[in-house]
Amino acid sequence: MVRFILTRIASSIPTLFLVSIIVFVLMRMIPGDPAALMLGDLAQPGQVEALRAEMGLDRPIALQYLYWLGNVLTGDFGQSISTRQAVLPLILERFSVSATIVLVAVLFATVIAVPAGMFAAWRQNRSGDIAVIAASTLLLSIPSFWAGLMLLLIFGLKLGWLPVVGYVPFSRDFGSALLYIILPVVTLVLVESGSITRMARASTIEVARLEYITHARAKGLSEAAVMWRHAFKNAFAPTLTLIGLVLGSLLANIAVIETVFTIPGLGRLLVDGIYARDYPVVQGCLLFTAFIYVVVNLLVDLLYPLLDPRVTA
Repeated sequence: MVRFILTRIASSIPTLFLVSIIVFVLMRMIPGDPAALMLGDLAQPGQVEALRAEMGLDRPIALQYLYWLGNVLTGDFGQSISTRQAVLPLILERFSVSATIVLVAVLFATVIAVPAGMFAAWRQNRSGDIAVIAASTLLLSIPSFWAGLMLLLIFGLKLGWLPVVGYVPFSRDFGSALLYIILPVVTLVLVESGSITRMARASTIEVARLEYITHARAKGLSEAAVMWRHAFKNAFAPTLTLIGLVLGSLLANIAVIETVFTIPGLGRLLVDGIYARDYPVVQGCLLFTAFIYVVVNLLVDLLYPLLDPRVTA
C-alpha cells in the first residue's frame, strides 16, 4: 500500500513540472509587454527597460523560467498588475469561494446520480431504466450557462424566490450566503448528474453479470441486499474515478457559472485577469488550477484501493 501511494505521488511530479512549462510558454506567447502595461501609456522608454530588467524579462527565456519556478516553489506567484496585490493570497481567497460551490454541487450530484444509476441498472430495459436514461441524456445536453440563465429567469426574476446575482461570504451572514449559492449549486448538479448517472448505471450492469452476484441471488438474498451489500462497492469504483474528473473539471471550468451569477471565485478572477491582461494573475490561476486538478485525481487514485484492493497487488 505504501509503495502504491509513493508511486502515485511520484508520478504526479512530472505532470506538474510539464504543466508549469506549458503555462510559462503560453504566457510568453501572448502579444504585448507586461512592463509597458504596468507603467501605462505615459511611461518613458527608459522606465520600461528598467522595469523589464527588474522583472527579469531581459534575461534568456530559460533563465526566466527557472527564476519564475524558483519563486513559485517558495509560494511567490508575483504581484497583480491591476491591483498590486500578491497573487497567491488573492488566488486562495477566490478559490475558497469556488471550492465551496463545487464541493457542495458534486456531493449533491453524487448522492442523487449514483442511486439513480443503480436503480436504472436494476430495472434494466424497463420503464424505470428508460426514464433515467432519458433524463440523464437530457441533462448531458444542457449547456451550463443556459441552465444557469433559465434558473435565474424562473426563480430569480419571475418568482423572486432567490437572489439573482451576487455573493455573500458565509463568515458574514450564513443564511444570506446559503441563498446566494443555491442557484449556482443547482445548476452544477443538473449539468453533472447526467454523466455520473450513466457511469453508475454502466458499472452496475457490468458488476451485476459477475458470478458472485449470481451466487448471492442463488442464496435467496433480496435484490436490494444484492445491489447495496454486494454490487455497490465494486460498481462505485469506476464512478469514483469519474467523480474525481468531474470535480477537477468543475474547479477548472467554473468561470462560466461564476460569470453568469457574478460570483467572485477563481474562474471569475481568471476571466478578469485575461481582460485586464494581468499576466501574473492569469499565470498563477492557470498553474494553481492545474495543481488542484492533479491533486484531486491523485486523491481519487489513493482512495481507489479502499474499493478495490486488487489495484495495489
